[in-house]
Amino acid sequence: MVVNCSKGKDVYAMATAPPRCFSVDLVRLSLLFAVLTTGFLVAVLFFGDGGAASSYYRLPSLALPDVLHAVGRSAPCTEENEVERWWARPPAKSAWHSMSDDELLWAASFEARAAPPRRPSKQRKVAFLFLTRGPLPLAPLWERFFNGTSTGGNGTELFSVYVHTTPGYRPDFPPSSPFHGRQVPSQATQWGRPSVVDAERRLLANALLDLDNEHFVLVSESCIPLHRLPTVHAYLTRSVHSFIQVIDDPGPDGRGRYHAGMAPDVSISQWRKGSQWFELRRSLAVFVVADGRYYPRFREVCRPPCYVDEHYLPTVLTIVAPGSIANRSVTWVDWSRGGAHPASFGTKDVREKFLERLVGKKEKKRCTDNADLEEPCFLFARKFAPSALQPLLELSSRILGY
Repeated sequence: MVVNCSKGKDVYAMATAPPRCFSVDLVRLSLLFAVLTTGFLVAVLFFGDGGAASSYYRLPSLALPDVLHAVGRSAPCTEENEVERWWARPPAKSAWHSMSDDELLWAASFEARAAPPRRPSKQRKVAFLFLTRGPLPLAPLWERFFNGTSTGGNGTELFSVYVHTTPGYRPDFPPSSPFHGRQVPSQATQWGRPSVVDAERRLLANALLDLDNEHFVLVSESCIPLHRLPTVHAYLTRSVHSFIQVIDDPGPDGRGRYHAGMAPDVSISQWRKGSQWFELRRSLAVFVVADGRYYPRFREVCRPPCYVDEHYLPTVLTIVAPGSIANRSVTWVDWSRGGAHPASFGTKDVREKFLERLVGKKEKKRCTDNADLEEPCFLFARKFAPSALQPLLELSSRILGY
């Protein structure tokens, strides 16, 4: 049989033999169909299946460092397997890595489409985020706190530690210390500038990489814990709220710091202030590191006398999750002396009566949370000078319980 291929009119009439050539029109038609199909599939992948902007499956395709890959590399590369391996990976022994900030925030913004089953052997951990300028002069007190009862009843860890320092500073802790290997890649910070909140988000992102961390507490080198670790752990993991201080101040130090450039995302009636020392549950921590709407605006517009660390979290979390925050901090600070910085306490200040007052043994002040359950108001206190270490060590076992 002879086939005329010049116009392609007899292509569909063949019955006894395959064609020896292709119609030019048919080839063009096939190419057009392939291009349109490819375009449709790309559109579905990028714009289909709505949800949170921070979902793992819709984030930019960045190369993940080895620290994020699962141990079993030979498993089939299916979506289900990738999710399973992500949730199953063990926490890294060292907090150090080679990720850029963009890669880190991307990885920490991971959200599974379906919550994985909790591993029965795993305890919910509290991540302690140390925002420091360098040394940790009160580290011996914190080591006593962490080592006193650092595990749950089944021997699982109750906590993890992350330290953000001045770039170039290398702490020298022995392997037995909870601070050993817990420094994260850091950037320079400047008081009153957005770089402080950049560091807070960096700490949160590093801690989010350990999926057993469910509560995140920001502390400084001048903070001390006021209760035993099991007490702190139970207090936070039992709470239905995150602890963010929120103040609606109509005066010059509150709404007077509002900048018109915050509109339309934030109005002056939504403007809040509060302490930077927060405690966040995991869902809000993920929101903070993934926030591409509010934080860029704060970072661009909020400049002294507007301070990002005092206004960003109180304002934004009041807008997006008002029912999830307790409107108070669990870190005690003394502002009674006035000025731009709170009072600092040294050797002469640390006395038995002073510490008893902080932990509530003298003043029976209680705060209500968790379905009207009355509890101590504060878990931590600041600012304590390096000279306060020795009296703190002498009194901690008798008054603080560790």
